[in-house]
Amino acid sequence: MNTVKRIRDAAEAIQTADALLVTAGAGMGVDSGLPDFRGKQGFWRAYPAIANLGLSFEEIADPEWFTKDPHLAWAFYGHRLDLYRETTPHQGFIQLLQIGKSKPHGYFVFTSNVDGQFQKAGFLPERIVECHGSIHHFQCTGSCTDAIWDAGGEAVRIEQSTFRARDPLPKCRKCAALARPNILMFGDWSWLACRTEGQHQRFARWLAEITKRSAKLAVVELGAGSAIPTVRRTSERALEKVAGTLIRINPREHDVPHGQVGLPLGAAEGIGRICDCVKDLAGGTNPPG
Repeated sequence: MNTVKRIRDAAEAIQTADALLVTAGAGMGVDSGLPDFRGKQGFWRAYPAIANLGLSFEEIADPEWFTKDPHLAWAFYGHRLDLYRETTPHQGFIQLLQIGKSKPHGYFVFTSNVDGQFQKAGFLPERIVECHGSIHHFQCTGSCTDAIWDAGGEAVRIEQSTFRARDPLPKCRKCAALARPNILMFGDWSWLACRTEGQHQRFARWLAEITKRSAKLAVVELGAGSAIPTVRRTSERALEKVAGTLIRINPREHDVPHGQVGLPLGAAEGIGRICDCVKDLAGGTNPPG
């Protein structure tokens, strides 16, 4: 099946759906200019100072650094926090939001990204699951409390020449111990999951409600790889409960179960071409070749 036919199939699935589920992995942010951490080389291009230490993403994204070398840990996460705050979500976010808002049963977002780009684009926070947490929320490293707080007023200053965070580092608001991002890291036994658990509960209730109402679901999956398949599994499992179509947009891993739609495109291009086709279908014309 050629790409034009797949785009038309995706557009028809979205046009006839009663609800929209957006599932997104790291590839969703690449078109907004966010770095691609795919493989050591991709990560090291984004963080040459960490490349000089010979550390992979999996090695630096480990909570032990907040004990072993908190100034390095906060240089890494503080830089990412600033980057995500400064980034403008690409047009595909806006187009998906418009689609979701037009559906009688609305939308939900499930993302493994910690960057907060969906909220920044205008998606309702209560309609988002951040399965790995959020860099825009902090928690105590000393586990003095289960509190998770918004990091909007927090700032991390970084000495770029040495790639070290400057004092003062973020502190717990209760006990003044070192704070850390409320992100699920590798080998992380101290991550506070209560915020994300609440998101999962709201998502489960929404799925149950649209199932009860026999709604037709369109699942648009963007930039989610198979190395850590949480997002891909969520896409497929949603359709085990609710009738509908999976539209998997991924330039490298666009394979789909039988009867679903896989598009070998980047996120922004894929969404844009589908939306153009939806407009053409609504106007009764043929989609562009």
